[in-house]
Amino acid sequence: MPQRASIRVAGLSNQGRVRTHNEDTIGDDTELGVVVLADGMGGYSSGEIASRIAVDTVLGELRTQLPGIRPDELDQRLGYSPQTRAVRNAIVKANTAIYEAAQQDNRHRGMGTTLVMAVIRDSQLTIANVGDSRMYRLRDQTMEQLTVDHTLIQELVDHGFYNRDEARGALNKNLVTRALGIEPSVAVDVREGLALPGDLYLLCSDGLNDMIEDEAIRLILHEHGNDLDLAATALIGAALDAGGKDNVSVLLVRVMDPHFRGAPWYQRILDVLKRKVNGNG
Repeated sequence: MPQRASIRVAGLSNQGRVRTHNEDTIGDDTELGVVVLADGMGGYSSGEIASRIAVDTVLGELRTQLPGIRPDELDQRLGYSPQTRAVRNAIVKANTAIYEAAQQDNRHRGMGTTLVMAVIRDSQLTIANVGDSRMYRLRDQTMEQLTVDHTLIQELVDHGFYNRDEARGALNKNLVTRALGIEPSVAVDVREGLALPGDLYLLCSDGLNDMIEDEAIRLILHEHGNDLDLAATALIGAALDAGGKDNVSVLLVRVMDPHFRGAPWYQRILDVLKRKVNGNG
């Protein structure tokens, strides 16, 4: 049975300074290497319900599906791994669960949620997102946004009507074009890659990146990245200090184990070469 990558996870969620309740939900299963964050929307506490259904459904599905899947397998027909297929299917089931719950209670009709998640098993990384909750990676002190927002403003940026600086100040920047639970079906963006030793991943609701610039996020991760709980607290604190206009949630994931059994052959060779260059092998 493949060994899972050794990861450390810390998460924190805060109501913010303006909202009367918290519609964000975060969850993880470190044994499976799964982290999930959802930012709900809708009246009568519907956002809280939608985000909780999303996280619980995804975690429940993957706890059933992932143990029987080799993370380095490839589905030749689909062009991506069974691990990624399981992630996509879990999110689709979450969408159905939210949509059906909304149809059964008029108070919750129209409820929905964003979702961003990652699975890290051996060195195999699967990322998935719907909506505007983001995932970043800090690697060698360079921070990169790994997800693309599903928002009207992002579409306008993509078509050249706004640059990124103008988009930050736009009035309609939080209008999402995709969310779980709004329609019977949903398009899920997935991405695969390698999770390397030392990588630090951040999943966040827009209550973080709407309040503070990406460079401020990077500096906090750089300064506090060795203590994930402290880093999470610092990120939330920075968002609150900047106004805390929305719920704000973060999940931090540090990849710890440099020698994943079952990692691709080329990654194992790179690990050996790095140890020799550093005088450790």
